Amino acid sequence: MAVSVEVPENISAFLDSATPDEWLDVATERLPEMLLDHANCELKAASTALGFLYRYPERSVLAQRMSRLAREELRHFEQVRSIMDDMKIPFERLTASRYAGGLRDAARRDEPYKLLDLLLIGALIEARSCERFARIAPRLPEKLGKFYGGLLASEARHFEHYIAFAKSESGVTDAKIEQRLQELKKVEAALISDPDPIFRFHSGPPL
Repeated sequence: MAVSVEVPENISAFLDSATPDEWLDVATERLPEMLLDHANCELKAASTALGFLYRYPERSVLAQRMSRLAREELRHFEQVRSIMDDMKIPFERLTASRYAGGLRDAARRDEPYKLLDLLLIGALIEARSCERFARIAPRLPEKLGKFYGGLLASEARHFEHYIAFAKSESGVTDAKIEQRLQELKKVEAALISDPDPIFRFHSGPPL
């Protein structure tokens, strides 16, 4: 029985483009690879949260939230690994898609703009993950679809935290934050929509 879920309204309004149907078609045919990369992505998400702790330990509110976020991402990693074990899918490291690297390449190097950009990029990645979970869940076997549908709330919450910290921690005006966000959204939309040489959870439609 297919799981019925929808992309949260705040997520669909935030993103400039929807996941291409071509990616969804390939993902349903390559579930082991998608799950494997999803597990790798959860590890990277935990590492990203810890990175904020190392770069900005003096920002106590940010540090505490990122510490909790890292633990939650690791819990998601454990859940995906458990599903993979049930499906007899061995874990291995995969080469990264161009997605996260392409976004981080766009980040500025000087503070406070580096912090702002990294937080906005975090928001974009979490929003895209949430959107993809919602779009793929109805196409999956029921148990797996329910798992992905169940991740929506946490991914949407992570997105909201990143946006809130971009506003509270960067010291940049709301107008400049919005301007920069629009610039990064265009980068993200191109990465998710243009044909991609490899298939990954955050790739564009595979060539």
